[in-house]
Amino acid sequence: MTENVIKCKDRKLPWGRDTLVMGILNVTPDSFSDGGMFVRVDTALEQAASMVREGAHIIDIGGESTRPYSEPVSVNEELDRVIPVIRAVRSVTDCPISIDTTKAEVARNAVEAGADMVNDISGLRHDSDMADLVRDMDVPVVLMHMRGTPQDMQNNPFYHDVVKEVDEFFQERIAFCTRKGISPEKIIIDPGIGFGKRFEDNLDIINGLKRFTRHGVPVMVGPSRKAFLGQITGKKNPSDRDFATAGAAAACAMNGASIIRVHNVSIVADALKVIDALRIRLRLMN
Repeated sequence: MTENVIKCKDRKLPWGRDTLVMGILNVTPDSFSDGGMFVRVDTALEQAASMVREGAHIIDIGGESTRPYSEPVSVNEELDRVIPVIRAVRSVTDCPISIDTTKAEVARNAVEAGADMVNDISGLRHDSDMADLVRDMDVPVVLMHMRGTPQDMQNNPFYHDVVKEVDEFFQERIAFCTRKGISPEKIIIDPGIGFGKRFEDNLDIINGLKRFTRHGVPVMVGPSRKAFLGQITGKKNPSDRDFATAGAAAACAMNGASIIRVHNVSIVADALKVIDALRIRLRLMN
């Protein structure tokens, strides 16, 4: 089996065999699950180190909440939140760091401070400078699907065929990146669980993930602690949804996801080890 690699500066992440885990590090006061827990550099650094020990392959650092109906923050405020944390994390680990932002100025400063890739929930649509920045800095980029913005994305979203429509979005965005000179080897796609999606849309996306793998790039999914898991389990507190997240992560991996983005790395990493072992055995038997 040919090994595929995500090239993050001088770091390489093999994908397609073992499922990669992206650990979420929100340095925000208002994220839906862990807002305010890691706003100090010391607590953020401790959490990053813990996630690396537990098996995270990537640390995703974000300084602006994107929960439904959240309000945007300024470039300067976002920079003040993320840059000290990125520098601190980079000083103690060589684990690839992702910057979760839609702003080119934040992304540029983050990469200069030590980040290795950009996770853009707008799919390079929010900031017209972001595509050129990703190309010029030669870093991987996550293109996520979202209807609208976090402020309005859950205002009656509707799809005739969510898997087909998200897949068409990826086709258009990948073509856009090609025109911009961004190599396909630098592209990761994310269908955006919970971002402008109904309950049934999230389930249909997980069931239909294999369709997105046809683009030949890693598929990342972020089901972690999302509201649809609360609807299934009856757990109202997002922090009580980690076992449900592990179940969703396992389903995503079985259906073709190469990267799972989660809050609780330990539980999900163990679940994915089981799934990966089963997938390897299945390939050997066939």
